[in-house]
Amino acid sequence: MSAIPAFAPGTAPRSAVKVLVADDSAVVRGLVSRWLGEAGHDVVAAAPNGRAAVDALARCAPDVVLLDIEMPELDGIQALPLILARQPGVQVVMMSTLTQRNADVSLRCLSLGAVDYIPKPESNRGVTTSDGFRADLLERIRVFGAARARRRPVPAAVEPTASTQPAPAPVSRLSGTVTLRPRPRTMTAPRVLLIGSSTGGPKAVGEVLEKIGAATLRRLPVLIVQHMPPVFTAVFADHLGARVGLPAAEGKADERVQPGRIYVAPGGRHMRLSGTASEPVIRLDDSPPVNFCRPAVDVLFLDAAALYGGATLSVILTGMGSDGTAGSRALVEAGGQLLAQDEATSTVWGMPGSVAKAGLCHAVLPLPEIGPALRTALGGSAA
Repeated sequence: MSAIPAFAPGTAPRSAVKVLVADDSAVVRGLVSRWLGEAGHDVVAAAPNGRAAVDALARCAPDVVLLDIEMPELDGIQALPLILARQPGVQVVMMSTLTQRNADVSLRCLSLGAVDYIPKPESNRGVTTSDGFRADLLERIRVFGAARARRRPVPAAVEPTASTQPAPAPVSRLSGTVTLRPRPRTMTAPRVLLIGSSTGGPKAVGEVLEKIGAATLRRLPVLIVQHMPPVFTAVFADHLGARVGLPAAEGKADERVQPGRIYVAPGGRHMRLSGTASEPVIRLDDSPPVNFCRPAVDVLFLDAAALYGGATLSVILTGMGSDGTAGSRALVEAGGQLLAQDEATSTVWGMPGSVAKAGLCHAVLPLPEIGPALRTALGGSAA
């Protein structure tokens, strides 16, 4: 691995991201601050608790706040709304250890306005020795810092379709040129709904499913790959079930896939499919990461394409990277329909941007329009 260039205080490049680090551990604050400085970013404040973080906002105006959940005086979930009220638009990334309580709190924070979370090793020693934690942290700072410089969007170019085909949905607020696929002349009725997402996904997935509605979702199974660590995926499934009003859980090995149920790929394992389209069965495996991800969207989507053929309806939501592109290509080539979230409403337009730029999408839509579009494609009422 190549060394990360170091910058002396006050000499960070113009692209440097201004970061406020809030953590009750002096070791964590010092180490994270050093990593950020070595990567060329500017740590504008380091706070030992939520109260100090809120008070620091007026004098440092950070681009990103790294906010620990468990802190004295004012913890992360208490500080979050105060931070967002003091500085609207600041990107808040929660840091939490891998416990069920912290997973639940992290997901609640996402619903309150945090943009992401970073699983943190439980001990200071774990923090100092975890290359994964360091890499995750620096990547998130890079991505959310870059959001400041997002280019002004331009209209997308839409591929012309034959007059006998329904016109594809309009593309809005995209940067660059995106070509949409014409909708298939004859669409097989979907037998499964597939969702792939990553950064910003928990909130987006919940909104999409809620807008489709339980009545429509009872007609078919929903299989979701959300990039998340173990513990978090089980809690995420619980949140989805409560929000949508349907049974939702992590997929289990050898479990038969049934309509009206939501299956979330468990953190740290690939969720696969076998059997037949009439009797699909979930398989789990620990094979190497795909696109640096486990679970990976591509793994599920490729199996679904082989199993269901054109009887698939799929959507790629906000997330970093390009996971899902290969699987989406297989689904579309098999005759399935694919939607993607647009850039303006994505926390990160990596995964949806990749499938959109590859020309695989039948529609690229703002988040509020995706649920209604999927409901219509599934034959639900357009309420």
